[in-house]
Amino acid sequence: MTAIMLTRVDHRCNMGRYYKLDIQPTLFGECSLMREWGRIGRAGTVRIETYSSRGQADMAMISKWAQKRKRGYQ
Repeated sequence: MTAIMLTRVDHRCNMGRYYKLDIQPTLFGECSLMREWGRIGRAGTVRIETYSSRGQADMAMISKWAQKRKRGYQ
């Protein structure tokens, strides 16, 4: 699966943000959901959540994607 890249831009508020979701395998046979967010053009914050199966990681990614879409990310 490829990474999902979301952006949220509002020129009135001088806001340009990104949110990236990606699933990567770990060395121990698990899957990690990697989340990165911040201002466009800057280094962001990275969080890694590990799940025991690819299905659980996919569900977590879909859930996070839906939350961000509700907040105005496209």
